Amino acid sequence: MNNPPLLTQDGRTLAEVRADFPMLQASENERPLIYFNSGATSLKPESVLQAMTEYYRSYGVNVARGVDAIGYKATNAFESVRAQTAHFIGARQAHEIVFTRNTTEALNLIAYSYGDAHVEAGDEIVVSETEHHANYVPWQELAKRRRAKLIVVKPDSNGTVTPALLEAALSPRTKIVALFHVSNVLGASNDLKALAALAHTAGAVLVADGAQGIVHSRPAVADWDVDFYAFSAHKLCGPTGLGLLYGKQTLLAEMAPWQFGGEMIDVVDVFDSTFAEAPQRFEAGTMAIAEVIGWGEAMRYIDRIGYDFIHTQNLRLATRLVEGLQRLDTVEIYNPHNAANAVVAYNIKGVHPHDAAGIYDREGISIRAGHHCNQPTMRFLGVQSTLRASLSFYNTPEEVDHFLEVSTKAGDFLDVLF
Repeated sequence: MNNPPLLTQDGRTLAEVRADFPMLQASENERPLIYFNSGATSLKPESVLQAMTEYYRSYGVNVARGVDAIGYKATNAFESVRAQTAHFIGARQAHEIVFTRNTTEALNLIAYSYGDAHVEAGDEIVVSETEHHANYVPWQELAKRRRAKLIVVKPDSNGTVTPALLEAALSPRTKIVALFHVSNVLGASNDLKALAALAHTAGAVLVADGAQGIVHSRPAVADWDVDFYAFSAHKLCGPTGLGLLYGKQTLLAEMAPWQFGGEMIDVVDVFDSTFAEAPQRFEAGTMAIAEVIGWGEAMRYIDRIGYDFIHTQNLRLATRLVEGLQRLDTVEIYNPHNAANAVVAYNIKGVHPHDAAGIYDREGISIRAGHHCNQPTMRFLGVQSTLRASLSFYNTPEEVDHFLEVSTKAGDFLDVLF
């Protein structure tokens, strides 16, 4: 039975949405591009590209560096995106949003600026066994610097850190709990509201890696009561080179800067300096202005599409893909239960993931092969690497069907190549 036609928030069809993305008109190996690697980065709609180009063409000057009209226009546009981001993720105040280079830098900022000031020898930092390196290595290094203990929670069979699992890992010495919102390999979702409440009961803060989470549902950071939430613009139709960090105002206000230079200062004396209030104290030097402008348009674009469309489309596509792969004896799927977040980790039995990815590439299909910047999850699964198909709302059922045809062929590796 076919699904009923799905319309965006602004009443458009999938075909009309696909026309927004220039790369979907491209080809790969003389075949139409099928992009199943949106977990690495999303494609960008034309309106985002135009917004960035318009900045460079019409008011491409620095921000907070002058009192002229064009400088004011650029600064106002830049700062309006800060307020827009706060509203988009459910924060209470614009100055709870810090612009960074990416999610990784945002998490490192917390580890250095908050962690070094609050973690002492013998304290504990809790992470899960399936974190992305960006939400694992900074806490390893913080534990080394402060002679603290890293507590690693093993998720349940679905890849989720349940409240019961976290509660068992907490102690009076726990200072930081750092967990993913949505896993970049298994697609598992953590209940951040419940986990934050548990962390606070233990006297700890909750740091959430939202890089994949924001792609699939609108965050509600204030309602969830998370202390920090980090993500990147490029995962959700925005440009590369821009990360976003939400931090509670009370926490950011007490945190020291970790990078120093222009515009993050208050007074620079001969032998000492004082620093601006948050968030400016964490934004040293010229920022990625065009990228911030592009991110503002990306949020408007997502609002026009609507998260209901995104969620339903992703669920339909991923369910079709998982059910198709499950019919193939040559395929092992590692997360068939997490289709809602449109991330499918699997392998072709007897074929190295890199070789299999080459077969898909010959057919114009872009997927990811490797450990996905997440070696801890590979150990959790008991493998060295996997294939990962990560879908988005701009993909089609026909693309999924072609992907499944190629997956069938990939099981006979030598015949495909020769």
